[in-house]
Order: sequence, then C-alpha cells, then structure tokens
Amino acid sequence: MLEWLSPLSAGVNLGLVLLSVLTSALSAAAGIGGGTLLIIAMAQVMPATALIPVHGMVQLGSNGGRAVMTWRHVRRDIVAAFLPGVILGALAAAWLLIRLPYGVLELCIAAFVLYSCWGPGLPQRAVGRTGTVIAGALTTLLSSFVGASGPMVASFIKLGMSERLPRVATFATCMSFQHATKAFIFGFAGFVFRDWLGLMLVMIAAGFAGTWLGLRLLHRVTDHRFDFLFKWVLTLLALRLIWLGVERLGAG
Repeated sequence: MLEWLSPLSAGVNLGLVLLSVLTSALSAAAGIGGGTLLIIAMAQVMPATALIPVHGMVQLGSNGGRAVMTWRHVRRDIVAAFLPGVILGALAAAWLLIRLPYGVLELCIAAFVLYSCWGPGLPQRAVGRTGTVIAGALTTLLSSFVGASGPMVASFIKLGMSERLPRVATFATCMSFQHATKAFIFGFAGFVFRDWLGLMLVMIAAGFAGTWLGLRLLHRVTDHRFDFLFKWVLTLLALRLIWLGVERLGAG
C-alpha cells in the first residue's frame, strides 16, 4: 500500500512519514528546526523538481496544525504585518523563477541567524511594521528557491518576543501563510502535485501527531531553558547551512 503514496519506494515513503512525526515534534518543542531537518533528509531521496513543492505542502500542514493548536498565543499584530510581505514575495518568486548562485544564499541566511542569536540587538524599527513586511517578502522569496526559510523567520520572530508559547504560535502562523504560497508558485510553474498527493497527506497527518507530542514537551520546559534550546538549535542549523554553502561554492 505504501508504494502507492508517491513515485518513491514503500520503504522510503514509510521513512518519510516517520520523519514527519519526528520533525514536527522538534518544531513544536524547540520552536524551530523540524522543517530544515526534513528538507535535508528529503533531498537525499527525492528528485530535485519535487523537493521544494512537496516539502512546502507538508510544512503547510505541520505549521497549520501547530498554529491551530496554539491560536490563543498568536501575536496577531506581527502576523498582520508579515502577511503583505508574504504576498509580495510570492508574486516576485512566481515572476522570477530563478535560483541564486549556489552557496551564496545559504551563507547569507546563516550569517543572519548567527547575528540574531549572538550579536547585538537590532534597532526597534527592525521589528516594526515596515521591517516585518520586508522580512515577510524576503523570506517568502528565499523559501521558494531553497525550501526552508524557517531559521530566518524564526530569527526575526525571536527579536520581537521572549515567551516561548507566543513565539512558537506566531512562527507557525507566519510559516503557514508562507508555505501556502508554494501551491500558487509551483502550480504556476507546472508542477503536478497529484503525483505526490498521497505522500503529502499521510506526512501531514503524521505531522499532527508529532505536533501534539512536541507541544506536550513544550509545556514542561521553562522560558529560560526554552530560550537556551531555541538559540542553540538555530546556531547548529546555521553551522549546517555554512557547511552546505561552502560545499556548493566549491562545487560551483
């Protein structure tokens, strides 16, 4: 039965479904990291043409479920400012349909993440309405080309709030809107979503289970420990992006 989920083998499909549980739990408990881990794993077994659109739809389900489960904690003012940028970024991505030079983009994202974790704080205007619109546009555009913009969005969300539940809830809501645009972008580009529909739906369902497990763990973690974990997960992901960027620059 599992072989009918996608063009991949039954064993690979099962592995991706189980990984969806794990990565959704990680994102719910640590606030970030699941989407990036998932796309790195998917890149090992999926064709490049399907990687970003399939990952985007799975992450839409995972983040959407987390946003629904934590809706009382969502910072609606940040989401309202983020959404216009998402729309602008999606329109730009659908028009450009290009990739930036291999390696350069990963290094830029990693530098931003490391700065947000360990550098001096950004001025308050960076998290104001204009800064939020710009962040929404840029991260949506980048997400369409590299798949996982979560570390960059999470870094921005981190600047605007300190409590763990509003941070997780607001991040999930912003990412839900961002991933939703990929249906438009890649549908416009001609990607056939129905070939991967079974796998996407089962991975989304598995993601709901992972989110439930992760949120149970989140409620047991203090704000101080959560901030420590959140910062170090971001840092490790940034180091991974640096490694990947250097590799790609060398290959290019």
